[in-house]
Amino acid sequence: MGITIPGFTTRSIGVADGMELNAAVGGQGPALVLLHGFPQTHLMWRHVAPVLAERHTVVCPDLRGYGASSKPAAVAEDTYAKRTMAADIVGLADALGFDRFALVGHDRGAHVAFRAGLDHPHRVSHLGILDIVPTLDTWNVLRGVGAAVGFHLYLMAQPPGLPEQMIAGSADAFFGHFLDAWSTGSCAIPADVRDEYLRACRNAVASIVADYRATATIDITHDQADLDAGNRLTMPVTVVQQDWGRLLGFDAAATWRPWAADLQHFTTGAGHFMAEEAPEDIARLILDLVKR
Repeated sequence: MGITIPGFTTRSIGVADGMELNAAVGGQGPALVLLHGFPQTHLMWRHVAPVLAERHTVVCPDLRGYGASSKPAAVAEDTYAKRTMAADIVGLADALGFDRFALVGHDRGAHVAFRAGLDHPHRVSHLGILDIVPTLDTWNVLRGVGAAVGFHLYLMAQPPGLPEQMIAGSADAFFGHFLDAWSTGSCAIPADVRDEYLRACRNAVASIVADYRATATIDITHDQADLDAGNRLTMPVTVVQQDWGRLLGFDAAATWRPWAADLQHFTTGAGHFMAEEAPEDIARLILDLVKR
């Protein structure tokens, strides 16, 4: 038996034709969906989810293309568009009988959550974003030698073929690099969890690359269209980030203000894997968000 979130039941749930999401579900109360980041699975919420489940029905899925969820081939430009991945989450809520739900995402999951908030405002009651800037700003703030921190974004933005071959050839070294470089504490991701993350990524190279490639292509198109049309997030939004502004020389909070009228922005001293390094703080911020 693999690693599980204490008190949660894990099962595969159909969200669209031929598409199933592996999801851990636990607790009772208003629905709260937690989306993981890269290079992780839903297990990144193993410390936070049980705390939230004391007051909420908490759902922690593996995103399309990650973990034990379906990994369709990227046969169309929008197979891994955040719009498509956000629709998966709405389909998951439908399957579980939730009309409205709070949604929190980290890293890749935060991009999916952001799109869900824009596309499905009548379904998403509260939105939490952990450690990203909006897609358009991601590409705008990476410049000069500071852009080296995002080398993987540029690698996986390349046309199909070379990125998949390069990453598959040394998958553990590639994905392990981020688990090491982005963590501020050696105890945040124990060996058994690290092994599970690496195994999951090793088996999902093509879909992970497709997810990132979409963020350099169709996701930009979708976000720019919303920005031009004046579409904004209408629900309460909480953003928690490392001090990216100091690191890369920009005002991180300012990147979010054009997108959300009801915004609270916090800077954390934890590393990128904040839900694993500072779970008490993240759980508290999420509970504060859903009270707004």
